[in-house]
Amino acid sequence: MKVSWVFDVISPFAYLARTRLSRLPTHVTVEYVPVLFAGLLSHFGQLGPAELEPKRRFTYRFTLWRARQLGVAMRWPPAHPFNPLAALRLIIAAGSDARAVETVFNAIFGEGRDVQDPEVIEALAGELGIEDRSKLGSAETKMRLRENTDWAIGRGIFGIPTLVIGEEAFWGLDGFDMALDYLRDPGGFVDEEMKRLERLPVGVVRGAKK
Repeated sequence: MKVSWVFDVISPFAYLARTRLSRLPTHVTVEYVPVLFAGLLSHFGQLGPAELEPKRRFTYRFTLWRARQLGVAMRWPPAHPFNPLAALRLIIAAGSDARAVETVFNAIFGEGRDVQDPEVIEALAGELGIEDRSKLGSAETKMRLRENTDWAIGRGIFGIPTLVIGEEAFWGLDGFDMALDYLRDPGGFVDEEMKRLERLPVGVVRGAKK
């Protein structure tokens, strides 16, 4: 069974969630889908967590606290948010496999390296065995990132990380346990109350004229 894990390396929540993928059942194969989070935000008209100053401070502190709870080493990069394009393209050029994803995430949030620095990207490309460096900026690599992002938008994916299982999508670090329950018992997600939530009417719209 194949599931898709949608992520952007800009996200500390994705960094933490990646370490939990090993808890998936052994019959599950993970397809890694790097996307540009900014593209999702623009499409759905959202602000990122780091674009609201009080939320930014809380998010940074919370993810470091959560990492310590989970026993995951975490060292933040020199600046955040940062431009993730070079790192995302690096992952795609390396095949979007588990090793590439782990290597880049560990560099950013495990070692606190700056992937906006071309020398860091060059070093990581060497570590991942990318001999043809032109792949990093090739039209094919750039197109794949755009296609991944468009695919995610088309599936209604609004945030990262998101685990896609069939027609269902489970968003966020906390959504991972929900995904595990779904894999164990999909029937628990089609009872009457779950169905009612899908057609629950909107009671009020913020900013609407009275």
